[in-house]
Amino acid sequence: MDHTKRKPNFIQSSKEEPKKFRNEYNPSTTEGAVVVALEELVSRIKADHKIQKKVDEPFSINMFSAGKSTTEIKGQFVFFQVLIDCLLRLKSNQKDKDELITWCENEYKGNHQDLAYVNEFQKNYSSNKALWWYTRDSFFYKTISGALRRQNIHMIFLYRAFISDIHRQLQYYQAKKPLRVYRSQMISSEELNNLKQCLGQYMSINSFFSTSTDYDKAIWFLGSADTSKNLEQVIFIINADPKMVTTKPFADISACSEFSDESEVLFMLGSIFRIDSINRDDNQIWIIRMTLCNEDEHELKKVLMHMKQQIGSGETNLRTLGKILWKMGELNLAEQYFKRLLRELMSDDPLRCSLYEDLAELASLRQDYDMSVEWHQKSLVFKEKNPLAINSNMNTTSNFT
Repeated sequence: MDHTKRKPNFIQSSKEEPKKFRNEYNPSTTEGAVVVALEELVSRIKADHKIQKKVDEPFSINMFSAGKSTTEIKGQFVFFQVLIDCLLRLKSNQKDKDELITWCENEYKGNHQDLAYVNEFQKNYSSNKALWWYTRDSFFYKTISGALRRQNIHMIFLYRAFISDIHRQLQYYQAKKPLRVYRSQMISSEELNNLKQCLGQYMSINSFFSTSTDYDKAIWFLGSADTSKNLEQVIFIINADPKMVTTKPFADISACSEFSDESEVLFMLGSIFRIDSINRDDNQIWIIRMTLCNEDEHELKKVLMHMKQQIGSGETNLRTLGKILWKMGELNLAEQYFKRLLRELMSDDPLRCSLYEDLAELASLRQDYDMSVEWHQKSLVFKEKNPLAINSNMNTTSNFT
């Protein structure tokens, strides 16, 4: 493939691009044909604008290098995988969805277009339209991508039902044969250096990863990117074999996208890739070749397997999520979800006893010993009122401790 052919920016190329968008004056052209061509052009501009924003968006990844990574970086790599696994199996409820809608209404207050999308979403969303909503240039894509990119765990928590819907659709449309796909991206010099240091090692993407089967299109959007921020131009060339898929599917989503002619292949968030090579071409574009991997290939396999076994294979709950966040050092969030679960449980639910003890231990870790004593007292009172709770609770709680 010739890497020397660069397409000019959007405004220049639109003159020579697609003949299908040309609608030169012709007396025989019907008004209907003009309208159709105009609608097609508007749709194309919207699609191009959305892809261009992805190219310029900050890139969020976790990297793992066997020889050079710190324990903290390895922990981030592992815990993000476990966190997503937990959230995908954590049942959502109407209260969570209402909280998400309220947040979006407040976030986009005064923005009539996005508020209209929020209202439409609330009334018409269905699980088989998750990818369609994700590909629309609306609040849904902006908020879910922003939450994943910034690792806003509570927003990811609120979006988990819709992330699960996207996951199921990707499984349904899972590619059946190996693909080579491309992604153009602007990244900082620091990010590029971090990638170079992990050559031959692994990285996981913290968001859904959008790629194209069209190399020329990827190059074209890179040529249109904002170069005023001293960022490096990068093309990721990815070899993806469906045989490598265990829990993170990838699929051509054209059939369920708002833009059906985009040749877009979407990878599930948390997908793991091996960095095979990093070279600069004659046009000063960095070419990064990667291969899709599964969780069984890297040195953290045993750690991941152990942690996932502790979570179990069935439905998770807010206590499991809190325990994971606790191990991640997110004590405030862990406390938040323990208390959230307490508010949802019946007064005699045996799980309350474990939550009281969890909260007592958290308070002790913060050296808030008075609060720790209060939670311990609640646990003792509960046990006195519900003597069968201890044995029952041992059979119903997670092994994640």
